[in-house]
Amino acid sequence: MSALLDGDLSVAGRTAGVALTEYFVTDRARWLWRFRLGQMAADPRRARWMVRQAVVGDDGLVVGHAGFHGPPDEAGMVEIGYAVAPRFRRQGYARSTLVELLRRAAAEPAVTTVRATISPGNVASLATISGFGFVEVGEQWDEEDGRELVFEVAARRVPPG
Repeated sequence: MSALLDGDLSVAGRTAGVALTEYFVTDRARWLWRFRLGQMAADPRRARWMVRQAVVGDDGLVVGHAGFHGPPDEAGMVEIGYAVAPRFRRQGYARSTLVELLRRAAAEPAVTTVRATISPGNVASLATISGFGFVEVGEQWDEEDGRELVFEVAARRVPPG
């Protein structure tokens, strides 16, 4: 993430073991890397829950990034986050990424609930979570994204393949 903040895709790709695209050094992505690095500096145990590349196929095609906002809270809730690069959207990669996040959450004994927060105008993300059992439980204001709808699903629910 530090290399991405510096705009050095070559070093970041070597460190990650996959070729990364310009999508990883956009202003929005850099904001995320800065934020996550701050979280990990404050508590290094968070690192294993943080964002990773979303890689597809044997060729290691990186279509975006995904992860959790942090480890489970006291109630066992984790919040997911994922983003697919524009040129890979509308090809099923977000759904595949969501399936993997749900599987990972289900494999963690401390996780009981998975949360997704989505802007009401983000039709694509709302469609992505449909069919996975998410239930709208409220809304919140996010300093970065504005109004968000809050959805949750039990972590032990087996996601569709």
